[in-house]
Amino acid sequence: MTGDDPGPLVRLYGLTGGRARPAGESFDLVAIVTTTAAATAVVAAAAAGAPVVTAAGAPAEPSGLVPEHLAALALCRRPAPVADVAAHLRLPLNVTRVLLGDLRHQGLVTIDRPRPAAQTIDENIYREVLHGLRRL
Repeated sequence: MTGDDPGPLVRLYGLTGGRARPAGESFDLVAIVTTTAAATAVVAAAAAGAPVVTAAGAPAEPSGLVPEHLAALALCRRPAPVADVAAHLRLPLNVTRVLLGDLRHQGLVTIDRPRPAAQTIDENIYREVLHGLRRL
């Protein structure tokens, strides 16, 4: 190949199927990703090379899972922000978001948005800050 080898870019394009946006509702880099109960069966079956069976006994074969999907599932057994998943996978954020969107679409992860700051900080704290500033 030449010095202009686009190898990594082609690989990333292949991972996402050429998509630049995640499937479904968008999410940002601080959203928290957690695996579902179904993901545990998928990871165990993938490790053993066996087919996945749902709780109802029906075969469930999530389509198109690549090693990066499985690595993300392993990382998200404990809740993790999207940015941390991208860092551990050593993938760009957009690629990670597309992969996580695929997993969410298959019901293997949940992606929860953090609460807005206005909902997490009590109004009394704002009053106290305002009173403190006035005393200065």
